[in-house]
Amino acid sequence: MTRPPPRAEPGSAPAEAGETPDRRTLHVPPELAGARLDAALVRLAPELSRARVQRLVEAGRVQVDGRAAKASARLRGGEAIALEIPPPEPSGLVAQDLPLAVLHEDADLIVLDKAPGMVVHPARGTPHSTVVNALLHRLGLPAAAGPDGALPRLGLVHRLDKDTSGCLVVAKTEAALAALQAQWKGRSVEKVYLALCHGALAAAGRLDTPYGRHPRDRLRFTGRLASSRRAITEWRVREAFGPAASLAEVTLHTGRTHQIRVHLSEAGHPLLGDAVYGGTRREARLAPDDPARRAAEAVGRQALHALRLGLDHPRTGRRLVVEAPVPADLRAALEILRAAQPGNAGPAPRRRR
Repeated sequence: MTRPPPRAEPGSAPAEAGETPDRRTLHVPPELAGARLDAALVRLAPELSRARVQRLVEAGRVQVDGRAAKASARLRGGEAIALEIPPPEPSGLVAQDLPLAVLHEDADLIVLDKAPGMVVHPARGTPHSTVVNALLHRLGLPAAAGPDGALPRLGLVHRLDKDTSGCLVVAKTEAALAALQAQWKGRSVEKVYLALCHGALAAAGRLDTPYGRHPRDRLRFTGRLASSRRAITEWRVREAFGPAASLAEVTLHTGRTHQIRVHLSEAGHPLLGDAVYGGTRREARLAPDDPARRAAEAVGRQALHALRLGLDHPRTGRRLVVEAPVPADLRAALEILRAAQPGNAGPAPRRRR
């Protein structure tokens, strides 16, 4: 019986014609009796990561004593494992000379002012023109996959949504990455955003809710479910535009995906221009000349900007505070709202910190 060809690894492209896979037969020693198949393979082929091994198993490129097996299968010792490693494939991750607005850079980290509309990391459908592609060029990092199939590791500690602008910090060394990750985990990083939302938001407030994926729409998140994960958002209104809109300075005490967008939307104040969490639906019900609708059209995206990051420098320990200027599209939206105010009053004076 002819053995069926292995399936492609998830997310991979076909190998180039003429390239042959690396085929090995590995024997399980007695000391690995009781180990999972994926854990044993990492011991027997240490150049492979566990994630890569699991992908190979899923793709049918691993057999135990001539039979397909699951990554979680327990070994007895003495088995023969047939392993097939496909040839290296183009990663699709290329260095590109793209413009990056740099707010701060030193030997340990770089803080960018991410442009709205720019994706942070390549993914299916957006393999190029991302922050990572630009950083590979700027930092002179290799774009090819390593021997275990892993892509070059950039020190991305956090991410911003495609249509969110502002402060994004990237570590330049492994030591800096570990130090920054510890600060994010310990919630000692100051993360302040500007959010332009519909309606008259309370002058100040705090939301502390459960948080997780929406039970019916897996692309959305919600704070209205039972979950052990918490999301904590605090705000103060920086500028009010009557019943039309509010500009809030929002502090994140946790860093959940879409957190500000979800919390403000579920509080009845979706962001202007937010097509996922109700902003554009509300705008569609407004008159064409309504200031909030015109402001949303001016910003052309969810009206969210990562204004300020405050963190301890990973090497010196000194507090580093970086602020990203308000982008032009958000400034244009604010000017529309200000012009529509009775008496055309300017913005309220900013409270001293």
